Amino acid sequence: MNLDIKDKIIIVTGGSKGIGGGIVSLLAKEGAVPIIIGRNKKDILSAFKKLQENGYKAGYAFAELTKPEECKKAVSHVLDQFGRIDGLVNNAGVNDGVGLEHGNYEDFMESIKRNLAHYYAMAQLVLPELKKNKGSIVNIGSKTSVTGQGGTSGYAAANGGRNALTREWAVELLPYGIRVNCVIVAECFTPLYNKWIQNFENPNEKLSSITEKIPLENRMTTTDEIANTVVFLLSKRSSHTTGQLIYVDGGYTHLDRAINKEL
Repeated sequence: MNLDIKDKIIIVTGGSKGIGGGIVSLLAKEGAVPIIIGRNKKDILSAFKKLQENGYKAGYAFAELTKPEECKKAVSHVLDQFGRIDGLVNNAGVNDGVGLEHGNYEDFMESIKRNLAHYYAMAQLVLPELKKNKGSIVNIGSKTSVTGQGGTSGYAAANGGRNALTREWAVELLPYGIRVNCVIVAECFTPLYNKWIQNFENPNEKLSSITEKIPLENRMTTTDEIANTVVFLLSKRSSHTTGQLIYVDGGYTHLDRAINKEL
């Protein structure tokens, strides 16, 4: 299927590796021009170099996304270099383990900044460009659960906020033909996920206990599978899809309830 995204300028926050890296790679393969925005200069430059070596068009800008002024500079850099912005993928975030019992207000607010506030900042900054060409926004969300390592109050609140903002923006931006959707990830084996799983006494046993509960094929979702859905939602082939929370998780979030009930 021709997704008709050739030469479209798409910003992907946190696009140097993991889920963001998979999205950037597929965008490039489909002929779009992915723009990686984040703070890790080494990873960003490495990803950009790899794209160039494979003959793909791409761009990048450095920004600490928790700082609005750096987000603004990054978006201005993209416009100076490419002259337009056709889409935004809000992807950057981290499960920082900020809980209730052992957390505090300051850390909670920092978690919101790391995982939600920049979704708003980036969307507002690119909105004038998206209004010009009926661009689209895809937010990356996550199913959250207790980790046994202090809770996830900050991350859970941020992901609830991502879902709410997706639907709110979809309604607000209807007059401009701008579509807004959210792809929700449950269990996808990324570098951050691997780092988390290694905290357990027996990482392989823990991983097996998770994958056996994923209904479809008892395996983790791949970054490619997330990317396939995201890029489709960015394209005109999903031209009548907006305000949706789409779970790409092998049925992990919903089907396991029905299956366990039957058993």
